[in-house]
This record gives sequence, structure tokens and C-alpha cells, in this order.
Amino acid sequence: MIRRFFGICFALLLLFAAQAAIGEEFIASFDAAIQLEKSGALTVAETITVNAEGDRIRRGIFRDFPLTFRDANGRRRSVDFSVVSVKRDGRDEPWHTESITGGIRIYAGSEDVTISPGRHQYVFTYKTNRQIRYFDDHDELYWNVTGNGWIFPIRSAVATVTFPQGVVPEDVAVFTGPVGAAGKNARASVDDGRLVVATTAPLGAQEGLTFAAKLPKGAIDPPSADQESSWWFSDNRDYFIGFGGLILVFLYYTRSWLKVGRDPAREIVVPRWDPPSGISPALVNYVDNKGFSGQGWTALSATALDLAVRGYVTLGDLKDSILIRRTDKPLGKEKLQAGEAELLKAVGGSGDTLTIDKANGEKVKSVGQSFRSSIEREHRGKYYNSNAGYITGGVILSAAALVALFVFGSLEPDTIALMIIPIGISVFLSVFVAGFAKALHRGRSLVGKIFAVIAIAIAVFVGLSILSAVVLALGSSLMEFHETPMLFAVGGIVLLNILYFFIMGAPTPLGAKMTAGVDGLRQYLTLAEKDRMNTAGAPQMSPQHFETLLPYAVALGVEKPWSRTFETWLAAASAGAAAAAYSPGWYSGNFNSGSFSDRIGGFSSSMASTIASTIPSPPPSSSSSGFSGGGSSGGGGGGGGGGGW
Repeated sequence: MIRRFFGICFALLLLFAAQAAIGEEFIASFDAAIQLEKSGALTVAETITVNAEGDRIRRGIFRDFPLTFRDANGRRRSVDFSVVSVKRDGRDEPWHTESITGGIRIYAGSEDVTISPGRHQYVFTYKTNRQIRYFDDHDELYWNVTGNGWIFPIRSAVATVTFPQGVVPEDVAVFTGPVGAAGKNARASVDDGRLVVATTAPLGAQEGLTFAAKLPKGAIDPPSADQESSWWFSDNRDYFIGFGGLILVFLYYTRSWLKVGRDPAREIVVPRWDPPSGISPALVNYVDNKGFSGQGWTALSATALDLAVRGYVTLGDLKDSILIRRTDKPLGKEKLQAGEAELLKAVGGSGDTLTIDKANGEKVKSVGQSFRSSIEREHRGKYYNSNAGYITGGVILSAAALVALFVFGSLEPDTIALMIIPIGISVFLSVFVAGFAKALHRGRSLVGKIFAVIAIAIAVFVGLSILSAVVLALGSSLMEFHETPMLFAVGGIVLLNILYFFIMGAPTPLGAKMTAGVDGLRQYLTLAEKDRMNTAGAPQMSPQHFETLLPYAVALGVEKPWSRTFETWLAAASAGAAAAAYSPGWYSGNFNSGSFSDRIGGFSSSMASTIASTIPSPPPSSSSSGFSGGGSSGGGGGGGGGGGW
């Protein structure tokens, strides 16, 4: 009775083990027949018998094969590879390929065909070249038979290598286990010119079989000069594409800059007390900034002040708003300049008003657009050429160079992703250099320049520290693949685009003359009183002179020093009484508190920000969701891995 009980238990145990075995997917055998030719080319037929259970093997299996190898100097090189055929159970099987990191994936099977459970035998036949490593005293076939990337265990693996006539290996080393392991669970034998390498124990998932066969020097023909040249160009195509693109972009931008981007000879700047050629404050702002500053609101506020000083409107301070009221002064024969007519038109007739506040934000926005358009329409390209067409051509050429590098080069996908880093660094450095150049713009005070130098020193220190950390973190992996120079090529292309974006534009000869005049006016408005009095022919300070130039001071952003100068003159001229009594007729606000320069300068400088604050914000973009919330296993040529699909 007891014997029968144990017999039943043993039978049940065998049954459960058999069912578990049946339900497992694995590679029953991996047999590789390798034909090595005297030229060094390899023809490989891999017979892979799998047990499919419809889990991960439903339509078939896939085989990954690397398209690079390490030469005798440890450098990564590309190999030749082509699929000859794929068979399943003795019949041709549909197959297709896709690129993967560092290699190619071969799919056996069809998307719409499911294979039956059980054993299936796949045969992958392919040709590859450039797998032989040439040393000073011997040639070597270092071959990863199975690859270490299989997701299935391999019960047994065998490689049979047929050498050219008369070639016999001098020595053979075998390795098993995961990548980097030096296990010896395999044996090697040479019989009749053939090398047979076979495992002596099963291989687990992510484990493989590798061998290295040492061949007599000269046993395999070295590549010809033409083949070496072809391989050399193939190995270095990234350098040709990357640095070739960098050179082309540099030559294009340099030639374009020499043709259209060089500034005309600068005229001598001398202080002057009137605008060049009698241009309006808005146009002074437009010329000085090579376009409008502050989205054009600074120019509009300067124009409103100018019209008020000339008696066409009055300005009212309503705390959080500005009231522009049309007076009854007729235009007469005076011709309004571009922008002035648009603003007066928006105000209306005698007694009409334009209220600038949030309630009228849409109207103010429309007035601003019409104001800017009228000035740009009349003066675009007259004083400054942005040469945007040349920048567009450079961007297109740069994009073509980068696309060619990423598509036709041999960069790894991970390396391409890392190219974002040099691009980011290039953008940062370029924008910062441009900002530094703007900070040292002519006319800036010495204190401003000193602060700019200190700021750039701090930023460069921080930037270099971050860059050093990035280089240290990435250097090892990129240097291993010899792709570090591509960082400089890609970063250089981006750097050229950003830098030339800032320097390609150039003033016209008329613009250069106007700029010199504007700079002279700025100098006059910011000079100390004693220096201004020494300017030959300069008019005496007076309320009229001050008010005439105040809109220009606003347009140039120097209204506060100009107002302080007038305040000093008032105090000296009338022992302070005039300053207390002074109140411009064109302004109806409160002047009873604070210094005069703060009252006038503060009001005029705040006009642009007050106007801008009334403009309605653009609607937020919609969200995409409605919810919140030494030798070793794996070395040499060959290798890869595979799985089911």
C-alpha cells in the first residue's frame, strides 16, 4: 500500500514536470555553420530550434545582429552584412528588418500569421565581412556564436567553422556566460580543417557562447588598398558629414556676412541738441533699436508725449490708466509723421479721448498695431537690413547637414539624443555672448559696463562648471565610440546660426548716419550740466527746451537723467521757487509730491509699462488631457541576440 502511494506521487510529480516543460519557451539547439573564405568574408547559417507556446513566440522569432566590431586597436568599426535567406521548418519564411541601436533586427514570420505551438526550426543565413582581426604575429577570428541578448535559455549551442584550404587554427579559446564573463562551459576540437565548438552546459537567458581562433599570420588575405579606402571612408563618414557641414555653414555665413552684413564706416559721434533730420521720437526709437523696443509701446508713449508738448493732446493721469484728450489745436499746414497720424486718429476729434486701461485693452492693442505698421510700412529697410533671407538660407543648410549626419551617418540613437546637450550649451553661450554685446552697447555708462563684465564672469564660471561636469559624465561612453568630435561639429553648427543671427543684420548708409545722429542726441541728453554748457552752440536750458526733447529722452530711455538736469537748472535759476511752481500745461496729473525728476521722469517712463499692462493676455494653450495627474563571453564579431514576437 505504501509502495503504491509513493508510486502515484512520483507519477504525479513527473506529470507536473512534463507540463511545466511543455509550457516553457526555450531554444532547444543553436547550431551555427560558419564558412570562412580566404578573403575574410563569412557565410553563416544559424539553425535555431525553438519551443513555441504562443507566449512570446506567436508569429515567429527575431534575430539581432550587431553591425559594428572592435578592431585590433579597440576602435569601433562598421561591418558588411546582408541577409541571404530565412527559413522555417524547411520552407522559405517571410522576413523583414528594422534598425536597432548598433545593429539590425531580422524578424522571421508575418504580422498576420500565427505559428502553431511546439518545436519549430529556423535557419538564418547571412553574409558578413570585415570580421577578421589582423595582428602583427597572427590573424584572428573572434566570434560571438549565439549572442548574449537572447531572452530565452539555450539548451545547447554548437558552432562548426570551415577554414580555407590548408588553414588550421594554432589555438582556440572558448568563453560562456553573460557579457564580460570568462566561463569555460564549452569544448573545442579541430578535425580535418574544421573547428567545432560546443557548450557543455545549458546557457541561461542573456548568456552566450564565444570563441577566439588564432590563425597563422597571412592565413587570411588582408583587405586590398581599395577596400581599405572604402572602409576608411565608411568608418569616418560621420566626420566628413559633420565637419563638412560645419565648414559649409561657416563658409556660407562668412561669405554672406562679407557681402551684406558688414556695417558701413561709422561716422564720428558728436553731442547734438536736436534729432537728426528732424525725425520723430518714435522713429528715433525705431532706428536706435533696429526695430521697436518694448513691442513698440515705448515709441507710442514717446509719440503721445510729443503730441502733448506740441499742443495737440493733453495727458491725464488716472492712476491705473492714461487719458489722452484731443485739444482744439488744428493741424494747419504741419504734416504729421508716420505713427502720429494713427494715434491722433485713434483719439478722435476735438474734445474726444482715448482711455488706456484694461477695459479698452483690445482697442489699445489695435491702436498699437496700426501705429507700428504705419511706421514700418514707411521705413522698413530704409535704415537697417536684417538680411533675414540669408539667415533662412543658413538655417536650411544647417538643417540639411544635421539631417545628413543623423540619417546617413553611423551615430548611435543614444548618441543622437545626447546631441541635445551641445546644442543647449551652444544656445546658452551664444545668447549670453549676444546679451553681453548688447550690455556693452555704445552709450552705456561705465558703471553699467562694469556690472556687465562682472555678470558675464559669473555666468561663464557657472557655465564652464556645468560643462565640465557634463563632459566628465559623458566622456567615457562617448570616447569609447570615438563620437566626441561630433559634439563639437553639431554644437558648432548651432553656434554659427545663433551668432550670425545677431551679426548678419547691418545698417544702411543712411541708417549709419542716422544712428550717429541718435547717439549724439543721447550723449547730449545724458551729459552733466557743465559739459552740456561747454557744447558749442547748444541752446540754453528752458522749460520749452526741456519739454521739446523730453519725448526723445523717453524714446531713448534716458528721461530720468534729462529730467534731473532740468530740475537742477530750475533750482539754480529761481532758488527753487520755479521748480515748485512748474506744471506743464499738457499734463493734468498731480505734481505735489516727490522730486520733480521723479514726477516727470517716473510718469513718462511708466507710460510704456502702463500701456503694455492693459493689453489682454493671450488665451492659454489647451492641454492634451482632460485629467490632472581580455577575452570574454560577448566579445568579438557576431553576437546580438533575439526573442519572439
